[in-house]
Amino acid sequence: MNFSKIGSIFEEKMLPIANRLGNQRHLVAIRDSFLSLLSINLMGGIFAILKAPPVTDSTTNKFLLAWKTFSETNGALLDWLYSFTLGAMSLYICLALTYYLVKSYKIDTIIPMLLSLIGFMILVTFPVEMTFDVKTLDFTYIDGKGILPAMAIAIGTSELYRLMIQKNFGRIKLPESVPSSLSQVFASMVPGMFLITLYTVIYTIFNHIGLSLPEWLFRVISPAFKLADSLPSVILISIVVHFFWFFGLHDAAFAGILGPLRDGNLSINASAHLAGKEIPHIFTTPYYVYFIVIGGAGAVFGLTLLLAFSKVKQLKVVGRVGILPSLFGISEPIIFGVPLMLNPIFFIPFLIAPTANAIITYLAMATNLVEKTFSMVSWNMPSVLGAFFATMDWKAAVLTVLLIILDMLIYYPFLKVYEKQLIKNEIKDIG
Repeated sequence: MNFSKIGSIFEEKMLPIANRLGNQRHLVAIRDSFLSLLSINLMGGIFAILKAPPVTDSTTNKFLLAWKTFSETNGALLDWLYSFTLGAMSLYICLALTYYLVKSYKIDTIIPMLLSLIGFMILVTFPVEMTFDVKTLDFTYIDGKGILPAMAIAIGTSELYRLMIQKNFGRIKLPESVPSSLSQVFASMVPGMFLITLYTVIYTIFNHIGLSLPEWLFRVISPAFKLADSLPSVILISIVVHFFWFFGLHDAAFAGILGPLRDGNLSINASAHLAGKEIPHIFTTPYYVYFIVIGGAGAVFGLTLLLAFSKVKQLKVVGRVGILPSLFGISEPIIFGVPLMLNPIFFIPFLIAPTANAIITYLAMATNLVEKTFSMVSWNMPSVLGAFFATMDWKAAVLTVLLIILDMLIYYPFLKVYEKQLIKNEIKDIG
């Protein structure tokens, strides 16, 4: 396989397209909005874990029993706190996406954010009982199930608001002596009224047909979400992401596309777990982070352990320097230090190791051998610990250890070939 030729074709034809995709305004805003929820999702994951002690009828451990007592005593509080952290993901995505998208157009953000919030409350929640004195709303779609309508509202509001502001639609001119902040409020008055009227019309249409916007979207898009949560899709995602990484495009470029799927499924899983229902999804952010890319892109933690004991001094140094970052999910020291990127010897294992992890974990979860994920503590938590806390299943931690061993076996023969090549080159240089 001529990698120099493939690399030049990739740089000329595919890399520009992939870079444009990674820098596309809306996808960048989506990526940044999901990243901005890190602390909220972290706390939501902690509340979900506290509510789910790994206790059975035969448990005698005093710490676990105390944990169970704590969760039972404070169950209502934990449910309440979860509901407004990870359990309200769609609401926060709606606000964050509006902020980042409007900011990219260099327009004041607060008014469109408030308008998006109004749109969300009108279209994503719906009344159970509504009078002037009593207001009871159904928040069924405020978690991950409402991400699609939340994103649609945020993008629609941002783009329509931006267009009306730039075209001076209904702009009320005030004297120059009026403070700019007050001028902005009056300039946004007509666009704001137009958008609220639009939300009202959309709500009326869906209310007339007996559905809410999120219910309708969920029915329409549900097949696509199910497809994305399938084994073939997981395999394809792993291969495509790592193929592009091999040629230099960071996987963050795909976050705008994959983030809504992974984080949305995680929020749905967490809500189902707390409600005592069956956890529906496998493809989530912790599934990807803790089970697929163990040690970072390329599932390089297994390779890092091998490098630390390499006979080639150069590789040994890279392995020992990179072992701590890799333990916490940072693979760049290994990818650029070995290097793995554009190194034809490591092309196959760089794609195969994470994909094998994805397949094995998917099958283990699909057959209930290992529990599905429902919490996300931290991107950078070591996979063994992260897998346990994401599932509260000790078998998940054992699985990650086995996957690391598998990754070592996958990388081992290719590393030996590379070592021989480096030793041969050293002998030539000496000669």
